[in-house]
Parts: sequence; structure tokens; C-alpha cells
Amino acid sequence: MQTKIKTILAIFILFVSASSCDSYLDLRPQDGIVRDEFWKTKEDIQAAVIGIYSSLLSSPPGVSDLPMTQYLFMHGELRGGMVVEGLVANEAERDILETNVLPSNDLTDWSIFYRTINYCNTVIDLAPTVKNEDPTLTQVQLNNFLSEALAIRAYLYFTLARTFKDVPMKLTATLSDKENFQIPASKQAEVFAQVIKDLKLAEEYAVEDYGNNASNKGRITKYTINAMQADVYLWAEKYQEALDATNKVIDSQKFKLIEASASIWFNTVFAKGNSTESIFEFQYTTVNRGPFYSLFFQQPHFKAYALMMDEVYGFDANDPVNIRDIRGERAALIGATGEIYKFTGLNSEDRKELQDSDTHWFVYRYADVLLMKAEALARLGQGQGAIDIITDLRLKRKALKETEMSPGAADTNGVIDYVLAERARELAFEGKRWYDVLRIARANNYERIQLLIDLAIASAPVDKQQSIIAKLKDPNSHYLPINTNELFTNKALVQNPFYK
Repeated sequence: MQTKIKTILAIFILFVSASSCDSYLDLRPQDGIVRDEFWKTKEDIQAAVIGIYSSLLSSPPGVSDLPMTQYLFMHGELRGGMVVEGLVANEAERDILETNVLPSNDLTDWSIFYRTINYCNTVIDLAPTVKNEDPTLTQVQLNNFLSEALAIRAYLYFTLARTFKDVPMKLTATLSDKENFQIPASKQAEVFAQVIKDLKLAEEYAVEDYGNNASNKGRITKYTINAMQADVYLWAEKYQEALDATNKVIDSQKFKLIEASASIWFNTVFAKGNSTESIFEFQYTTVNRGPFYSLFFQQPHFKAYALMMDEVYGFDANDPVNIRDIRGERAALIGATGEIYKFTGLNSEDRKELQDSDTHWFVYRYADVLLMKAEALARLGQGQGAIDIITDLRLKRKALKETEMSPGAADTNGVIDYVLAERARELAFEGKRWYDVLRIARANNYERIQLLIDLAIASAPVDKQQSIIAKLKDPNSHYLPINTNELFTNKALVQNPFYK
């Protein structure tokens, strides 16, 4: 799961190579701090928690790994049918795009996820001991810190289980080279159950308002946790629980959709970030920029598939320039070139300069929660409620008549298809698409496996379509293999049978 660690709590040396104008990212422990010197004050706990957030943005100094956000994009989008290879795509990326994944593929390395999970475990295990050292640390403050660590750990395990299916679960900190690293994988359902358990406790301990907007959008709040709960409940096919979780976010009245021109909406929600539509965003800055400017523009590894603008967003034949879905052209992408624009644009006319490319990674937005509610309603036989949510969202986004669907309220699959199509328009390139289609396809014992097959072959080369169809008929192929290095390091692991 992890290579041998060299020093106790060496993890805290990395916090952070980045600096920020957001105050909650400024507090960092000094290099060389060891356990006995560190866990003394509530400020130490805060520094450790902020280190967790920092690890979501970039790898520690001296570690040659891709940023976690790049993995989140690739794992969620490369098999989702809306992305094709760009000019400088490498072999590992092309193999995932073409459903030709081997255990040796570097992009199946999960170490970056387990590294951050261990940071979370360390806070969960050691922060309570500070109560004995610092009399100014209140139980409420301690619980708030624990909520953040529990929720991020839950999110990472949820992501791993959606990506790899059965994965090792370690719920205690790795603090010594002498610990047992031979840990078998837990079943996906067991991982989901642990995620739900962690999120329930995190919700009990959570902060509702930190007192400033950047923290409310960039740190875990009660509403972030509710959004995560809705997500995992949909995967676990617990639809009433998912509905209840979405309603907690909606009923808070802390979030709303922005009704504005295309350029103002895009600039507010994406270019600036932390808008009223935001629930949780990884906070990149001009000092600590994300990987997207290079990934999508300077040296494009990926672009949108050729027909995405027409097929996903549609166009008005009479006035294709002025009448358009505000989420499409110069929002999600540039139609003429297929450039993924969502993370590099400033507005509908101008792209950011490299030095200003600070667009965040969007984990949960309000529209995502609304569409999760629509999905839960459809599953619970309340199709009209789901259609009403979609209709309102489409009105605010100026969606075109050409992409409107008309399922009957009692047509559960038809309403679900409408939700899925709207999620494609709303959440394009935000690391959601593959997981959305897989979640729908696998429900009710893979009742709709054909969705995955149709998705994969839509943008696949003609000469590879039959091979892809044959692979996708095996549900084990829907998950990535365990990397060869992990199998070598952890002898308790057993490879996904599809890749043996």
C-alpha cells in the first residue's frame, strides 16, 4: 500500500510547498518535526489538517508523482466517452482511453491516495492525545478537526472503491517501518459501509460555517459531507438515504444557482470559483497552480471528442452563435478544436494567462446535488419531481430545445437517462462521467450494462470496437487493475480476475 516510511511523521515535512492568500492554508509546521515535538497544541493539529488539504493539491517535495487532481480527472473521464487523446497523450493514457489497461500501467498506481489516507489516519489517531497537552483545546475544536480528516479519508476510499472495486482498508496510522504492510483487499460493499460510517461521524462533528467564504468552500463543512453521503448512498442503492442527504444541502439555503449571461456565469463559477454554486473545491492559487493549463492547452494530453458540442449541448440552426447552452461553447470546451476549456478559461472570450491559471478542482457543486436528488427521486418512483429539477436547471443554463427529452414520470429508466444526459452537460470534465454511467449501469445487478458498452464504442476506433465490447461484458473490466508494484509489495493482495 505504501513503501517503507523513513521517519515517524515524515509526512508533515511536506506541508506545503505552496503558499496562499487564503488564511487556512498559511499555517504549516517546520521541517524536521518529529512526533514527540509536534503533537502538543491545537495549532499542531490545525497544521496537520491543512497538510491533508495540501496533499490533495500537489505531491510532497522529492516525490515524482502526478497531482491527485490529475488522477481524479483521468480515472473519472478517460473511460467516460467524452474525452479522446490530444497531441501529446502518452501510451498509458491511450491504453485507458482504448480500454486496453494492463497492471503495469503507471496510471493504476494508487499510492497518492493511500499517502493522503495515512495523513488522515495520523490526525484521527494522534489529535485526541493533544487534549492532554493543551488545555485550550476544546472538545468541539478537536471534533471539528477530526471531521475534516474523517471526511477526506471517506472520500478517498469511496474514490478508490469506485475505481478499483476491492481495495485494502487501513484505518490506523502508519507510524513505523515495523508495521504490517501485508493487508488484503476489502470488498467494495465493505468499503462503502465504512465510508458511510465515517461520514455519519464526520457529520456529527462537522463545522457549518468557518466565518469566511474561502474556508467554507475549500474545507470540509457539514454540507460537503451531506453531498458525499448522497453520492455514496446512490452507489449503495440506498435511495431514500440519498434523497435525505441532498435535502440537507438544499434546505440549508446556503447555495443557489446563478442566473447570468454565459460569460459572467462561467467567470463566476469556474474562473474565480468559490461561488454560491460551490460546495467543495480544491483551492489552487496563482502560486500553487493546478496541472490543467499544461494538460489541456500548452501540451494537450486530452481533448473533447469531435461531436461532443453537437451531441451533448446541441445547436440552434438559426442562430448557433447567440442561442446556446451556456455550459457548452467556451465553457466546457471550444467546439472547433475540442480544447477542454473549463479549467483554463477566464470568460467566454478570453483564456487565462499561465501565471493566472488558478482554476480550482470542483469536487461538489450545487447542481451536482440537485441532479443526485433527481436520480434518487426517479429511483423512488417520484419521476415528476426529478423532471421538475432538470427542467429548472436547464432553464437557468439556457439549454437548447434540441437536447430536451420527454420521458413519462413513471418511466424510471427514461427519467434516469435524462438525469444522466444532464449530468454530462453540467459536469463535463469534472471527473464524474465514467462513475455516473457505471453507477447507473451496475444498479439492479447490471440491469443496464449496455449503457457502458454504448458509451465506450461511441468514440472508439472502428477496428477496436468489437474487442472493447467483449471486454465490457465482464463486470470486472469496469474497474482498474491493481498495479504490478502493489502486488509485489503486498503479497496479501489478489489481482482483479479480469486482469489475471
